[in-house]
Order: sequence, then structure tokens, then C-alpha cells
Amino acid sequence: MKCIAKSLYGLEAVLEDELIALGASDVIRMNRAVSFTGNKELVYRVNYCSRTALSVLVNIADFRIRSKEDLYNRGLKIDWTKYLDADDTFSVVPVVNSKIFPHTGYPALILKDAIADHFRKRYGRRPSVDTTDPTIVVNLHISNDSVSVSLDSSVVPLFKRGYRTEQSEAPLNEVLAAGILKLSGWDASVPLIDPMCGSGTIPIEAAMIACKIPPGKFRSSYGFRKWKDFDPELFNRVRNEADSEIIKSTVKISGSDLSPGVIEKAGTNVGNAGLSDIVSLGISDFADFDGAGENLLLVMNPPYGERLQPDEILDLYKMIGNTLKRKFTGSSAMIISSHREALKHVGLKPAGKHTLFNGSLECLLLRFEMYEGSKKTHSI
Repeated sequence: MKCIAKSLYGLEAVLEDELIALGASDVIRMNRAVSFTGNKELVYRVNYCSRTALSVLVNIADFRIRSKEDLYNRGLKIDWTKYLDADDTFSVVPVVNSKIFPHTGYPALILKDAIADHFRKRYGRRPSVDTTDPTIVVNLHISNDSVSVSLDSSVVPLFKRGYRTEQSEAPLNEVLAAGILKLSGWDASVPLIDPMCGSGTIPIEAAMIACKIPPGKFRSSYGFRKWKDFDPELFNRVRNEADSEIIKSTVKISGSDLSPGVIEKAGTNVGNAGLSDIVSLGISDFADFDGAGENLLLVMNPPYGERLQPDEILDLYKMIGNTLKRKFTGSSAMIISSHREALKHVGLKPAGKHTLFNGSLECLLLRFEMYEGSKKTHSI
């Protein structure tokens, strides 16, 4: 089967490595996605085990069109009875960039009609459209005259792990958190600290990596579970094989925040993930950190300035840099932020950088190596 795993911008290479490790073939990096081929078992495994995939699409048809009539006719020819019964429900999600269609929602209506007419001509009745809880979700991708029709095997985005029931004001997407950890190269051989942990996403994702806990461990909703060819025995085997790799890590993973309420929420999420004995949480100001030691990885998602005055945000980032230089010599730090001017006030020369998106915000993920006499940077 030809498949596409969707991800966030900047995480394509990480996802590519993941897919290869999971057994995918013909892996090709794309924009915010990676294409690959594999069987049903691999589709189940990627959904359950990938830390940086947002969803997995299984292709069922590719063709070219010149008009809306072409889309209808080609859509009508797809044997939809392989995927649906007349009593089932479906929805169509369009992703369209084509001069043929001035409105992106219109192609979805055309394909819906083609699916309905396919059944009406065969059985005299048709499946209904249901955008809330359909049997299948059809992904319609049109780029110029090229059309790809796929089934969404995930439906509920894979960043929704299932452990996060409490959120801070600016929660970090779980896939983004896992991607940052992967980009850092952290392999659970050194302690990890998130001194501005919010709802605890970074420490939790780190602990899941350290303990080899599959990201699908805490969720039960997958689109493929409603498919006509769903094989529960095969899925249970995939799940059991992944779960059998879980270990008890001894690496120190900690998170802290200024707000007791935020730490309480983080504690709830850590508990939901069954990681209370792995992740330690505390209430503290990063400026007051003491005795941190060497050879650590700090990962932080500080405020970007939406709720702070300009002087406050610059002072915050200056404090971050000063604390790193004074108390974390011999360690590394990964900082993600959309505030480029504030990042300059960290006052350290980045050893590496990646462009990522946190929601709609374009961010820089910077890596800093702390050593005696760290040089200031004047440009990022």
C-alpha cells in the first residue's frame, strides 16, 4: 500500500527516520509529510508507535483531471464498496490548490456526490455523510491537475496521545515536543530538565522515549478500527509487541514552573501517563536553580511575548541566558521561541538551529552548548 504520514514543518527528517526504523519501504521526504509503502501491519504500527506523525493516509486512487466533471467521473469509478457499505457513513476532507476549483470546499462536494451515486446505481441507496463520527474519512488532495484520494487511518490526530487532560495557557503539541527531543539527539543517557514545563508535555514525552512507551499506549481511537478489513488480532499483536519493549528507565527527568496551579495540572498529566515515579515536578523560578551540575539537557518553551510587555520578555530571555551560563556549564539547552529579538538576548551563540511551527507561529529551535567563556551572538 502507498501511504503518507503527515507531520509538522521541520520534522520531516525525524519522521523519515522513524518510518524506516518501523519497517517502511520507498520512504520519500515531502513537505510536512513523508510518503512510504507498507502493508496493513505497518499502518497499524506507524499509528501506534510513531512519535512525530500527525496522521497516516492510505492511498486508494491517483489520477489527473482537467475539469470538475473529470473529478466526478474518476471518483465514480473507484470501487467504494471495498471500503463502505450502503448503511455506513463517510466524510470528505479536501486539501486543494488548483485553478480548476476557485473554492476549496467544492471538490469535496463533487466527490461526495460521486461516492453517493456509486452506491445509488448499484444498490438504490447510499451511505450518509457524517462529519462527526463517520465510518471512514476520505482525504481528497488536489494539486493543480493531480488528484490523490486516500483514507485517513488515524482520524483523531496522533498528537492526541490521551494522557493530557489538563492544559496550561499555551500548551505544546505532543508531536512537536517529541520532535524537539528527537532533533536534540537526546537518548536518555543524560538527565533532562524542562524549567518552564507548563502542562508537562516535554517531560512526559521525554519519559515515554526513555521508557520506550509507544505514543499510542493511552489512546484507543483510530480510524482503521472502523474499516471493513480491520484485523483486531493483527492490531493486538502489533500493540503487544510494542508494549513488550517498555522498560523502567532510571534517567532523571524533571519539570518545574513558577505557578503551583500549572504544576498541579502537569502532575495530573504525568499521573495519567503512569510516569509519576519517572518525572519529578517542582515549583521554582529558573533564575533560582541551584546545583544543577554538568552534562544535562535542558529543553524549554518559554513565553513568546503574547502576554508580557516588551521589556519583560527581553529581560526573561536575558535571565535564561545568564542562568545557563552561570549554573549549567558543561550542559546543553534547546530553546524554542517565535520571538527572534528575545532570542538574541539569551546572549549565547547557538550551536545549531531548526525552523519549526508551534501552531501558526514560525519558531526557531536553537541549541546552545554552555562552556567557559561562551561568546555572545549578534545575529540569529
